[in-house]
Amino acid sequence: MSIIPSDKKKLRACMLCSLVKKETQFKEDGCDNCEQVLHLQDDPEKIQECTSAQFDGVIGLVNQRGWVAKWQRIDKFKRGLYAIRVTGRLPIEVEESLMDRGIKYRPRDGSVRD
Repeated sequence: MSIIPSDKKKLRACMLCSLVKKETQFKEDGCDNCEQVLHLQDDPEKIQECTSAQFDGVIGLVNQRGWVAKWQRIDKFKRGLYAIRVTGRLPIEVEESLMDRGIKYRPRDGSVRD
């Protein structure tokens, strides 16, 4: 199955990496970048908690070495569609789990600036 959604219905963006997929794609395959830490596959409740249907703009990542990929902090992620800004935050228990694993969570909603 292609990572690029075939239509615009029921699209969601991962709150950790901002990958955009159909809800059914998250259910079938999880997040292509974050599955080892978020465990979204076959977990509709976790998909609702860790992805958002509210996001602004979409970037098609083809070349991970491009300046847009670096600017959006997606240069280490797999090819696909990525939201520019994702509304919402991960649940606190997920944030704590990420911290325990040494992963720094940067909300994708624009609230954190460098």
